[in-house]
Order: sequence, then structure tokens, then C-alpha cells
Amino acid sequence: MSDKIAQSDIDGYGFNISKSFEHTVYSEFVSEYLPVMTRRARRWQQVIGNKNSIAKSGTVKRFCRKGIPSAERPKAWMCLSGANERMKNNPHLYQQMLEMDHNKELVDTITLDIHRTFLDNRYFASNQSATSLQKPLFNILIAVGHRNRTIGYCQGMNFVAGLLLLVMKGEDSYEEKVFWLMDTLINNILPEYFHPDMHAVKLDQEVLGELVRWKAPDIYHHLELQGLSWCLIGMKWFICLFADVLPVDTVLRIWDCLFNEGQKILMRASLVIILSNRDKILRCTNFSEVTDLFKETVLGKESLHCHSFLHSMFKDIGSLPMARINKLRRLCESKVV
Repeated sequence: MSDKIAQSDIDGYGFNISKSFEHTVYSEFVSEYLPVMTRRARRWQQVIGNKNSIAKSGTVKRFCRKGIPSAERPKAWMCLSGANERMKNNPHLYQQMLEMDHNKELVDTITLDIHRTFLDNRYFASNQSATSLQKPLFNILIAVGHRNRTIGYCQGMNFVAGLLLLVMKGEDSYEEKVFWLMDTLINNILPEYFHPDMHAVKLDQEVLGELVRWKAPDIYHHLELQGLSWCLIGMKWFICLFADVLPVDTVLRIWDCLFNEGQKILMRASLVIILSNRDKILRCTNFSEVTDLFKETVLGKESLHCHSFLHSMFKDIGSLPMARINKLRRLCESKVV
């Protein structure tokens, strides 16, 4: 397995592997990771079975945090998020959204972003290939836009839906399932995140800053001295839920928990990126150095090893009660324009 990975120019999800990619590091990680996920697959098969929903429990939370095997991920996400139940209760809605007259402005905006989505991925690089996912992505985003008219289409949706497609392709009715996962994210899991004014996302950047002040006051004060706005640090992370930011295996592990536990998972992942780079951050002496560091940080070895990353999210970050996050949201409201 590791030899094949070292020689391949494309990863398992269709992304081009750059020449600077650390094949040896990744091969060592995979050789350790795959046997673990094989064992977990048997446990997940017992949890899911033929069910159409999964009851939330301490066991399920622990299993999600340890990772959902690729083969079980589509069904697990549909069940954990509640998207499966919503699709069952609205069996014709997706097709109805596709058949209605499309708003021209919405079509033009989505079409423009389709051609900017995962340019380094074989499934999105062209619409000429039989395996291209550009048309399914267009369909899903159009349907989401008409279903959620006050939102329409927002920046970042293309990357979220695109990665969902890469996970769900091969499933029966995979387009419809991605539509319902998107609709569930927008309305249930991350309400108000996908809105044209991005108010909720901007607000949570300020909250992230306050969480850094709590967990690592030295980093907080150093970044404040550099004059760095928190919106410049994590805005893209939150808009696309780390898709097109972190390595794909790490993003999928974060989403395993997001679909089960909700939005504070994004805070935990952001804190790991920041706190695990404490020494490098403290060595930065100006605004430019800090911004360059964060661009490099998300591609580092710490982010590539998804198991260690997830371990840090829960063990190293420690307690992160929603009551505190909600209190900080109220306190930070005045900072957001």
C-alpha cells in the first residue's frame, strides 16, 4: 500500500499530489492508520447495521472522534446529521428544486465558482470527463439556493458540497444525499453561517480569539501586538469548514465529529492549528510573518497526521463548554460590523 502511495500522482479522492508532498511521512502514517480503521470498520458496521438513524450516545461520540471508516462514512453522516430523516420526509423535494425555473443571477454566480472548485482534483478539473462532478455540483448548489432563498449561494459552499460529493459518489442517489447534507448543515448544524453578510462566521472569529486568550494568553497577546485581526486568521477555515485548507483525511475526520456534535468542533480544530504552532507564532515579528505562517501551518506534518490532530482536538484543548462559547458570542457581538 505504501509503495503505491509513494508512486502515485493522485490520492484516493482524486487530488493531485504536489511534488513537495512528503510521501515518506504520509506512507508511514497510512501504514499505521489503515489497520486501525479496518478494526473500527467492524465496530461501525455493528453501530449502523440496517438502521436509518443513529441515536446520539457517549459510545457514538467516542466512535466518531476515533474516526468513521470510509466505507461507512456516507451512511453514518446521513444518519448522524439527521439528513436521512429529512430526505425521507421530503422524497421529491430535490427533484422539484431542479425542475423549477432557475434564478439567472444564482446560476451565473454558481457557474463562476464551479470552475474555481478544487482545480487540483481530477473530478472537478473538467466537465468533459465521464467521471466529472461539475454537473452534480451545479445541480446541488442550484437546489440548495432555491430551497434556501434568503441565503441563495454563499462563498465556500462549492468546496463543502464538492468534498461531500467526493465522499458520497458511488452511493445510490448520491446527489440527493449531498443536497440534504448541505441543507442540514445550513439550517440545523451551522445556522446563519452560510449567509451573504457572513455575520455569524465573523462573530465566531472574535469568539475564537477569546478562546485563544483563555487557552493560550501568550499567543493571544502576541498576535494582538502584531495587529492581526482574528477574521484574517480563521475566516477561510470556517467558511469552507476546512475543505481546501487542511489535508482531506483530516477534514473528513473533523466532519465526522461535526455531523455528530455540531459547530464547536470548528473551534476545537482551529485551536489545534493555533496552539500546536505556539513557538512559531511567538517568533513572528510582524503582521506579514504571521499571515504567511498560518498559510504554511495548515499544510504541515501536524495537520497531515489526522489521528494525532483529532487526539489534540479533544485531549490537548480540554474542556470547551457551549455555555462559555455562547456567553462569548454575546460579549463579542458589538465587535462585528
